[in-house]
Amino acid sequence: MCDRGYLRIGYKRRSGGGEFVLQVVSGGNTCRPAGSPHQPLAMSEIEQEPELAVRRRSTQDALMSCSTMTQNHSCEGITCPGCLMMTKTMLLAENEVEAHKLANNYKFGFKKWKSHVTERPWEDRSAIVKELYSDLNIIKHPGSLITCDNVLYVLLFGWWIALLYLLIALIMFVTIVGIPYGKLCCSLAGYYFWPFGKVILKLFMNRRKSSVRFYGENVPEAPNVETTALLGDAEKDEHILAETPTTGMNYWRCPSTYVWLLLGYPLLAIAHGLASFIAWILVVTIPIAKLNGRAITNILLIPPEQLQIRPFKRMDVPLDGEVLLCCYRAMNFYYYKYTVVGINVFAVNLLPLVVVALVLGYADTENKYASSLVKFVLSILAIIPLSYYIGMAIASISAQSNFAVGAVVNATFGSITELTFYITALIKGSHKGNKSYEEVVKSALTGTLLGCVLFIPGISMVIGGCKHREQRFNSRSAGISSALLFISVGGVFAPTLFSKAYGNLICQDCTNSTQNDSGAFQCNDCHFSMSNSLFHSHVQPLIHTVCILLPASYVIGLIFSLKTHTHIYDIHISDCHVPGHSHNVVIHWSRWRAVVLLVVATVCMSACAELVSEHIDPILSSTAISPYFLGVTVLAMVPELPEIVNGIQFALQNNISLSLEVGSSIAVQVCMLQIPILVLFSAIYPVGFNLLFSDLHLWASIFSVILMNYIFMDGKCDYFQGTVLVVVYLIIMAMYYFAPS
Repeated sequence: MCDRGYLRIGYKRRSGGGEFVLQVVSGGNTCRPAGSPHQPLAMSEIEQEPELAVRRRSTQDALMSCSTMTQNHSCEGITCPGCLMMTKTMLLAENEVEAHKLANNYKFGFKKWKSHVTERPWEDRSAIVKELYSDLNIIKHPGSLITCDNVLYVLLFGWWIALLYLLIALIMFVTIVGIPYGKLCCSLAGYYFWPFGKVILKLFMNRRKSSVRFYGENVPEAPNVETTALLGDAEKDEHILAETPTTGMNYWRCPSTYVWLLLGYPLLAIAHGLASFIAWILVVTIPIAKLNGRAITNILLIPPEQLQIRPFKRMDVPLDGEVLLCCYRAMNFYYYKYTVVGINVFAVNLLPLVVVALVLGYADTENKYASSLVKFVLSILAIIPLSYYIGMAIASISAQSNFAVGAVVNATFGSITELTFYITALIKGSHKGNKSYEEVVKSALTGTLLGCVLFIPGISMVIGGCKHREQRFNSRSAGISSALLFISVGGVFAPTLFSKAYGNLICQDCTNSTQNDSGAFQCNDCHFSMSNSLFHSHVQPLIHTVCILLPASYVIGLIFSLKTHTHIYDIHISDCHVPGHSHNVVIHWSRWRAVVLLVVATVCMSACAELVSEHIDPILSSTAISPYFLGVTVLAMVPELPEIVNGIQFALQNNISLSLEVGSSIAVQVCMLQIPILVLFSAIYPVGFNLLFSDLHLWASIFSVILMNYIFMDGKCDYFQGTVLVVVYLIIMAMYYFAPS
């Protein structure tokens, strides 16, 4: 019979390659004869199963492996592949450092941006990814060159760059000595107007056999010939002669060189730099950025007599030169995967936004150049790349450290993005005597809880369900997260329920239109209130007790999953090696570099959080936006954008278990770590923060947790269940939007 029990995680080398495989397997989903004792699934059994690269085997394949899927189903004492693969998840890790990073995601639940902390081997990358990092110097057969993206290049960049080249050519012709560069500008004007399918060559000084590499063609190795020292020196001199422009000093002795560097090159460098910057910011047009960058750094600094532009039709003629540039497409939508020193291109592009937000926020204190709304938006957007760098630094440090160091770093900096803003806002509200800051913080905490319980799992189910008809997850591990969520919500809102049970209902601005004492009264403001003695003698001790029990419960949960019940999250790191593969790991960020970047990003995060809290007051006072709505949407969900991206990516890979863990782990951390830390900070530095939430926060959170547990009961999901979660989340957000300020 088939039964469910535990979740086991193991590492192994992928057959035929140098990759580690992180396997997440439900060990209880094994088949045994009736009456036989339950035996845990050994790692050797896991390793004998066929691997799946970054995806789960479909449920239909699993059902086909078993003849029947009933409770009396028997597989004669062997592990049933169908039952095993229904909850088997495998993630590829190229090396042990990456495997350690993935293991930390399960240990601590901090799933920041899904990035590699090591450099992936070039031979293991796909052809699409290899093309992203090409230098635009590989000749291939492009097919049709008249495409929408190429035509869009002409409309956005090509016409004005070509026009500028013609103007510079006219200037060069006027100077007489710059005529060679004028002719070059005329040729480059035609090239940059429509560069697709054309090749820019750097001619060799001494003609020799060309070694141009075509796309998809294997270049034969040069035959071994016996050489002498004299022959070797001669070949070396020929190579130097061929590669140096006009043999060194002759290039700088020409008057045309100085005329070009003074009148032509600076204007073209500015134009190409501007086009390269715009194309880089758009990401999908990075080939255009490379095209213009190559002109600044290489093409425009080569003597005109060494440059030659050939159309693709003449490529059958032997080439006596080096291919400098050849481009076939203006856009590539796979550039969202592009990284620079391990940093995603979007995080690189958003980094200047941090500088602009900080300079504008602290230099323009009187709002002469930008309003408070602009500074608020810039500061919020600056949090996105900073959260990326903090997450990348945490992953790099923990992946290169032992368990203790990884636990300390994750526990200390895992929630630093949210806590920095919360503490800064509470301090600002305490200094101004404005209670709206405290309400904004409580709304942001509640919004994070609602988003992680409803929106992140819901949107992951919807997008993943569009690709996969039905997705399954391990109900055992989900049950642990659900239990922690119930404890979290019950503990956080216990003081609120206590105050409503023992507080007094006070109504203000009441009128009686009947002029009769027994008639009905109409009141404009009714709320629960309590005396100072009741708060200090009963409610405040309850808050402190809850804030001690919640972190203790979180620690007990870690001990349960990592020590006493290791069959739920059992981590094994394989040390096997595959012959013929290099195991040298190139780490993007060393430990010290990651520590420095972590400190710098944390300081910048604190500065941005201070700007957000400083410029939020004018927004609340000058607009009709409720502080409830602003807190539960913008301030709560912007720091969680990395988790939303992670959840969607995992769902598309049919790893819905990881998508659900992303939201659950953050929600548990909010209630069991972040809120107790805020209460502790308020006890040390009085800012007036307590655990008395409004009715809307209370019932929205309780209903959301109950709904989530109801959806997750059967261990499977589809896009309809995800739609239910998203619609409920939007309904609650509408309630916050229409809530009175």
